[in-house]
Amino acid sequence: MSRKKLMAANWKMFKTPDQAREFFRDFLPLVAGHDRDEIAVCPPFVCLPAAVEAAKGSNVAIGGQDMFWEQEGAFTGEVSTGMLLAVGCTHVIIGHSERRQYFGESDDTVNLKLKAALAAGLTPIVCVGEVLEEREANLTEDVLRRQCLRAFHAISGKKATKLVVAYEPVWAIGTGKTATPQLASEAHALIRGEAAKAFGQELADKLRILYGGSVKPENAKALMAEEEIDGALVGGASLDPRSFAAIVKY
Repeated sequence: MSRKKLMAANWKMFKTPDQAREFFRDFLPLVAGHDRDEIAVCPPFVCLPAAVEAAKGSNVAIGGQDMFWEQEGAFTGEVSTGMLLAVGCTHVIIGHSERRQYFGESDDTVNLKLKAALAAGLTPIVCVGEVLEEREANLTEDVLRRQCLRAFHAISGKKATKLVVAYEPVWAIGTGKTATPQLASEAHALIRGEAAKAFGQELADKLRILYGGSVKPENAKALMAEEEIDGALVGGASLDPRSFAAIVKY
């Protein structure tokens, strides 16, 4: 089955609104007319209006890096799906390993956020992946099964049509280490199997599963050649317009 790849940039805590405008000024001409893949950029919240304005009319979508599951209320520092939609976002990252590691994100909060994102019509990019200790203890399959089972809990296949999953081996994020294409492909096949159990085989066959973890222009082509890999969630290498464009066009 042919799945349109999604090449997504996660800028993490980098760039001001002016720097975001500069990025798009340089990046958009490099990917103009590129319609083989879907392209999305997820800047920090303060850069979203500038990014949406800069990308208007282009082939690049804009997403948030996180969200809260309630629509409004006394939740200082949080951002709702309605706020993301109002500013022009179409995508949102949920459950990134850094949110899990530093900010107490759990499998259960990922599930709450995923339900809210799907209800709002956003395209959620749900991150799963094991840390180095878990891989060395041969627990990768157990960890991925648990994360998928909890994330997908009580979500119908009908509601999950926009879902995207990103496999991020935590030991490969920002370390320069990359899972081999074969290792990544095996993890993706396992995730697809869990999606089939949760949503049915038809949706699982259409589900896009991205790879994230030190994706660079040098390794993008080999990773994207794997049948199970449906795009990339790119961190550090997405901060430079030429670097990210090279990955998009691999």
